[in-house]
Amino acid sequence: MKTFSEHSDLEEYKKTADVIQRRKQGRRMRMLSRQSGFKMKKKRTLMKVRDAGKITKSARKQTIKMFRKKAYPNYDDMSISAKVKADQVVMQRFGKKIDKITKRAAMKLRAAEPARVKKFRASQQATQK
Repeated sequence: MKTFSEHSDLEEYKKTADVIQRRKQGRRMRMLSRQSGFKMKKKRTLMKVRDAGKITKSARKQTIKMFRKKAYPNYDDMSISAKVKADQVVMQRFGKKIDKITKRAAMKLRAAEPARVKKFRASQQATQK
């Protein structure tokens, strides 16, 4: 059986969502986030140690956010089309650096992961008592 990472090279996984699709996703996620089952699922996920793929993805997001903030301090106030353009510029200018720093950030996150889970579980135990 193929894993997700083996499939991820396929073009169908590299599609990006346009503005209308993003709004639709946002509405769907807003409705989902209010459901108790979804909240419990999220809580259960936070109690588990993330695998290497998820840690790397999180590290990459953090790194991109860092470079984005450096290049475009007012990114949050930009229009959607300006954000798309800004993201393209950031990836073009800092793509190699992002990949390099992501590896270091992933190692730091991987080392801190057991402590994060332990802290979250302890907070859950405290709220239950």
